[in-house]
Amino acid sequence: MQPEQSGVKTWQWVVTVMVVIALIIIGIFVFGNKKVEAPVTGEETTLPTTQTANNIIMSNQFPGNVVYISSIQATNAGWVAIQKDNTGTPGEVIGYANVVAGTNPLKVTLSQPTIDGGVYYAVMYSDDGDGKFDVTKDSPLKDANGNVIMRLFRASATANAEIKG
Repeated sequence: MQPEQSGVKTWQWVVTVMVVIALIIIGIFVFGNKKVEAPVTGEETTLPTTQTANNIIMSNQFPGNVVYISSIQATNAGWVAIQKDNTGTPGEVIGYANVVAGTNPLKVTLSQPTIDGGVYYAVMYSDDGDGKFDVTKDSPLKDANGNVIMRLFRASATANAEIKG
């Protein structure tokens, strides 16, 4: 005779189902309404809002004649220019490379080496249609907020040895 055990098992099932439902509801509130927001680092001027947005992902670089961009995401073909710092804004172009549409790593050979401790910018440009980079004719790309799509980086002897230039 086990009628009381049957009642205990029913009570256990009811509690278990209620706990599972509560966990699902909590999970929806905690994880369901997350919005992706750009971190405020002071160095990156833009982050993509969709998979097809223009974006530059890179880290500080070892001083030298080459800059390695981990990933450049471009909606259209264009250019990326490496520019010296000019009192907080991109200045003289010291290297550039063609960018194809899509997401790709990129290597940019420079006409002047980066110097340890120096500040530099990787800036995305559209092509004016002639297939040649000209900083006076090709326009810097901007995001939806009107910010130029660029990434500030530093040349540092302590940068990861894998990115030696």
